[in-house]
Amino acid sequence: MADGTTKPLDEVEVGDRIYGTVRSGPYRRYVQTSVLAHWSVEKLAYRVTLEDGTRIVASGDHRFLTDRGWKFVTGSDQGAMRRPHLTTNNKLMGTGAFTASPVRTADYKRGYLCGLIRGDGLLKFYQYEREGRVHGNQDQFRLVLTDGEGLERAQRYLLDFAVSTDRFLFQEASGRVRRLEGIRTQARRRVEDIQKIIKWRAEPSVEWSKGFLAGIFDAEGGYNSGVLRITNTDAVIINQTTRSLEQLKFSFVIESPSGNGVKPIKVVRLRGGLREQLRFFHSVDPAIARKQAIEGTAIKNNCRLRVVAIERLGTRRLFDITTGTGNFIANGVVSHNCYARRTHWFLDEDGVDEWSSKIFVKINAPEVLRQELARPGWKREEVALGTATDPYQAIEGKYRITRGILEALRDFRTPVSIVTRSPMIVRDRQLLAELAARAGVTVCISIATTDPTLARSIEPTVAPPAQRLKTVERLSSMGIRTGVLLAPILPGLTDGSESLAAVIESARGAGASFVGHRILYLGEVTRDAFMRFLKQSYPDLVRRYQRLYPGKYAPAVYEKRITGIVDEQKARLGPLEPRYLRPPREAEQLELL
Repeated sequence: MADGTTKPLDEVEVGDRIYGTVRSGPYRRYVQTSVLAHWSVEKLAYRVTLEDGTRIVASGDHRFLTDRGWKFVTGSDQGAMRRPHLTTNNKLMGTGAFTASPVRTADYKRGYLCGLIRGDGLLKFYQYEREGRVHGNQDQFRLVLTDGEGLERAQRYLLDFAVSTDRFLFQEASGRVRRLEGIRTQARRRVEDIQKIIKWRAEPSVEWSKGFLAGIFDAEGGYNSGVLRITNTDAVIINQTTRSLEQLKFSFVIESPSGNGVKPIKVVRLRGGLREQLRFFHSVDPAIARKQAIEGTAIKNNCRLRVVAIERLGTRRLFDITTGTGNFIANGVVSHNCYARRTHWFLDEDGVDEWSSKIFVKINAPEVLRQELARPGWKREEVALGTATDPYQAIEGKYRITRGILEALRDFRTPVSIVTRSPMIVRDRQLLAELAARAGVTVCISIATTDPTLARSIEPTVAPPAQRLKTVERLSSMGIRTGVLLAPILPGLTDGSESLAAVIESARGAGASFVGHRILYLGEVTRDAFMRFLKQSYPDLVRRYQRLYPGKYAPAVYEKRITGIVDEQKARLGPLEPRYLRPPREAEQLELL
């Protein structure tokens, strides 16, 4: 996940921020991206075991990044299944298996508070005479940080030990100085309790040491340019840091930067590269996400990830996602999710000209779906429509296949998410309302710009933006959760702050429940078609795109800038005001035993 934590793939949700990868120069690098779709399927599964013990369960059709490019789990060297596939000569790319998060025991919480407060807090007892009183003694605890995650965790953990504190503003943001907030108390009993909570341990438990490392990293640690460091001038703190690292079997070095201060600075630097750095983040779990960002770090082939076994397991429930980068990190290795045009190669289509001139109609899709939904093992997981191609293409008006699919999902009380650019979906609004009441519906309408002239140029066969916004409004008013996908964002065409703000503001006015965004992706096949379009319609942009897209994705720095603009415009325009009221759920029918 983008915040430095891990999550089982079946618990990932649409909209989550995670890490994917993009090609940048000679290396593929980690970048943050969004989950656009999530689904599951029952298929024949295989267990892939790697040299370091990492294990991954996937279908034979899934692909992983190897030292020799993308490869399917299974395949053959000839015949119908001829395709690049894994062998024991391959090595997967990434860091290898993730480490489990720590258990939040009382010992872990004490260790965290000890590291954070001793590293960055103030805990003092002042004694002095005061005229007119027996004494003027004061007891004070104060912890001030620039990151709210650390404060919130500290305040929550202290409350777990029956110590309440007050939140306060220490310093407002000014220029390059960040906003500082803090927690404090001056009650003698509470200050004394905090002193007891953070006392040093002669023989700390493993959980206490994990908490201590998380706390001291939040207070005095940093992760910059691929290096993880913890810095302090207190010899006792440095000693406890190294003891805790040794207890968890981390390798490190102690460095002394040049300088002749009264209290010389000591730096504890973790060794072992990204694999060990991620093990540190996952096993101790610091609170501050900013300090755990691996954005831009190169993926290097220096881990023991050679394939040692591929075992057939039988049919399993498997989970997959679609992301903005086309890939994601599964148990420490780079995992692929597919895009539609590549799926037409096996039909001998060129994916460019014939893609727009031929449609393969699966006229029995609703019947086949009903058979699948009727299986005893079906647990009504959400079904995603539109992750490969638009389910409301013009030919749907004749064949009504999407409608038949929705009827099947309604009858089997199965939730659905739909991505489309077509107002034709309004035809099925009553059916969608019924499905929303029975199981749940999310509709995502793609809108790249509100400028009708530009929209006609980049999407000549699609309804104008105003009509699509009207679709959002009509569906929302019927109790159907509907939002806008600001996509594709085209550099030099639709990526200006005014253009992005116009879509967000229009979505808000139409009663959208959410606004997501996605930057243009240029796959192996689509690249030629899009560059041809640019040469014909926007020749001045050709060189810019050639520089910006050396691979399939825009650079991470560009994606980060666009995400910043979108987030800024959302904050400026205020929260969305959905107009829909979710219809009441239908009563479940009781089953006779």
